[in-house]
Amino acid sequence: MMKLKRQWVLLGVVAAVFAAGSADACTRVVYHGKDGLVITGRTMDWKDPMHSRLWIFPKGLEHEGGAGRNSVHWVSRYGSVVVTSLNAAVSDGMNQKGLVANMLWLAGSKYPDDCGKEPRLSIAAWAQYFLDNFSSVKEAVASIKAHPLCVVSDKIPGTDRYTTLHLSISDANGNSAIFEYIDGKLVIHEGREYQVMTNDPEYSQQLAIEKYWNQIGGTTFLPGTNRAADRFARAAFYIHAIPKTANQSEGAAEVMSVLQNVSVPMGISTPGQPNISSTRWRVVADQTGLKYYYNSVSSMDTFWVNLHQADLKKGAPILQLPMGQGQVYSGDVTADFKPVGKPFEFVTVSPEKTQP
Repeated sequence: MMKLKRQWVLLGVVAAVFAAGSADACTRVVYHGKDGLVITGRTMDWKDPMHSRLWIFPKGLEHEGGAGRNSVHWVSRYGSVVVTSLNAAVSDGMNQKGLVANMLWLAGSKYPDDCGKEPRLSIAAWAQYFLDNFSSVKEAVASIKAHPLCVVSDKIPGTDRYTTLHLSISDANGNSAIFEYIDGKLVIHEGREYQVMTNDPEYSQQLAIEKYWNQIGGTTFLPGTNRAADRFARAAFYIHAIPKTANQSEGAAEVMSVLQNVSVPMGISTPGQPNISSTRWRVVADQTGLKYYYNSVSSMDTFWVNLHQADLKKGAPILQLPMGQGQVYSGDVTADFKPVGKPFEFVTVSPEKTQP
């Protein structure tokens, strides 16, 4: 009787999760291969063009948190390759130690109304802060717990839509952490088992999806819609079902194939779910080989940055890959990055504003 009751409770949670599945449709997975091979992949799904750009940042850069009074200041310990979006924020990236950060939408996010005395950090710089300062998930989580930061959000530039995101990080050892603001409090999930993340609802409820579909088995049936809950189920099944390899190129291709399975076709619309968004680009970060693969859906370009070949020492120039004017890239593009006269600046948020 108790077992049956638990099953009904689980089904109730999953039903609620499925009902909440109408959100912007990003997906993130972490692959654990043979001989310590670790690869993280993500899709970036968004309704409108994002004007995304790739940058290479050397270590030793001075940053300000972009959140007004009491903003945190830091000097980057590590160089990184990142993707910026809307000329406002770092959406994704990997540093020279193999730490990867991914920003995904979470409509249910609720940031603190009052930061108190905690140092403040613009949500636009959230991912970069981790890439600049930490080499492992364990180090990052320990630092945030010992020295809390207050993430401050605001509207997406040029829109009336409030920015609500959660952040995942993974390291070259295969460990992961998910950071979410729920009811104004930071919630952290840390562990190697947290290999898949999508959008809404909060991550604890996403885990209920995985438990439910593990009972059914992916070879029996998998949900096929574009909703976050369905993409989570497919991603969780396939990231464990694909072959385990120690070959970095094969592993990257396998992870890309999983991302293609959970991508949303271009121009797609879902009745009653206007926020389901087309996949704009995909990233596969080989944290063992320090290769960062980028796949543009609109141009069909697939290329990569080799951090072993990038100049990341202190004092090296900030570099950007020319994009958006018909450029076509393939293979290793590390040498195609160009110095820029003005470094990327995170959009500044207004912590005094009350979020919706």
